[in-house]
Order: sequence, then structure tokens, then C-alpha cells
Amino acid sequence: MTTVEEIKELLRKNKRRLQKELQQSKEAMFLIKKSMHTALNDEEKEKIKIQILDICKAIPAFAVFMLPGGALLLPLLIKLIPDILPSAFREDEDDNQDEIKA
Repeated sequence: MTTVEEIKELLRKNKRRLQKELQQSKEAMFLIKKSMHTALNDEEKEKIKIQILDICKAIPAFAVFMLPGGALLLPLLIKLIPDILPSAFREDEDDNQDEIKA
């Protein structure tokens, strides 16, 4: 696999991850609006909690990325602190590790 193909594959994976994260955020916004009129069940409350935590995790990661040399520092930081990634990105990593083991 050439470097260009590897980069294209990484872009495709990250695009899917970002789409998944945006979909989860959209669902959380819907649930927050719903909570203004009706009570949420425990599952809905948990979804909102997870999404808010994901947003809080994404902000520091983005800040590190924006620093000079952040594009190099962020992967190292992710290795040291894997929980810094939002859930949509971690779940896909777990799937990839399962594929490698098989």
C-alpha cells in the first residue's frame, strides 16, 4: 500500500468517525430540546451525559492540535492518554483491533 493510499484510507476512516460524532451530537441536541418539555428516561440521560463528555474531551485535543507542532504532539498524547478521544473515535479503534486479532 502506497503512502497516498494510506492517507486516503485514513481520511475515509476519520470522515466516518466525524460523521458518527456529528450524528451523536445531533441526537444529544434533540434530547436536550425534548427535556424542556418532557422528562427523559435513564437511557436518554446517559446519551446526553456521554455526548457532553465527548465534547469536553474534544476541546483539549483540538487545542493541542492547534499548537505549533500539535499535529505531532497529539498522537503521542493519545498514546499516553487514550481517553482523550471522543467515543466515536475510540469505538472504531476497538473495531480495528478486533480485525487485527482475527
